[in-house]
Amino acid sequence: MAVNVAIRHEISEEEYLQGELYSDVKHELIDGEVYAMAGVSKNHDRIAVNISRLLGNFLLNSPCEPFSTDMKVKVGRNFFYPDAMVVCNDQTDNEYYTESPTILVEVLSKSTRRTDETIKRTAYQAIPTLQEFILIEQDFVDVEVCRRNEGWLPQHYFLGDQFTLDSIGFSVSVEDIYRRVQNEDVLTYLQQQVVEGAS
Repeated sequence: MAVNVAIRHEISEEEYLQGELYSDVKHELIDGEVYAMAGVSKNHDRIAVNISRLLGNFLLNSPCEPFSTDMKVKVGRNFFYPDAMVVCNDQTDNEYYTESPTILVEVLSKSTRRTDETIKRTAYQAIPTLQEFILIEQDFVDVEVCRRNEGWLPQHYFLGDQFTLDSIGFSVSVEDIYRRVQNEDVLTYLQQQVVEGAS
C-alpha cells in the first residue's frame, strides 16, 4: 500500500480507529503519527487483486481466511494496511483489525519500498503468529518470500517459478501473480512464450 504524507499530530489508538470508520481516505498509524495512504497504480492493484483472488479460491473451504487491502493489522501500537493477508486463528476481538495474521503480503513501489522493507518488515516479523511475509515488486518481476521456519531468510522467485506457502499448503506460480500486469519483465516473458509456442 502506498504511503503519502504524515499528519504531524500524535493521536491515541482509539482516536485513530474512530477516525478510520468515517474517513474517505485510509491511514496507517506508525509510532503515534497518522499517514494518509496514496492511490495505487493499475499494476499494483492487479497484483493485489490476483494474490487475494488466488488465496481466496484456495481457502474457500478452509478455516483460514483471506483479507484484502481494507483490513488492518495491529502490531504493538501501530496499525498497517497490508495488500493481502491470511488469518488462520484470529485471536483479536475486533471487527476492524487483526493481531494474529499467518501470512502478510505487500506490493512494492518506489514510494512504498523504504517503509515496506524496513518499518513493516521489522514490525511484521515480530508478530508471533506470522509464518510467511511476501514482498512483490510491481515495476519488475520479483517475489520475495520470507518464512519464519527459515529464519526469515528471503527466497526470490521469478517468472517460470512456482513456490509454496507452507503454512497453508498453497502452491502458486509467479506467472499467476503477475497476470495482466504490464511491465517490461512480464511483456518480455509473454513474447518468449509466444515464440517458444510457435517453434
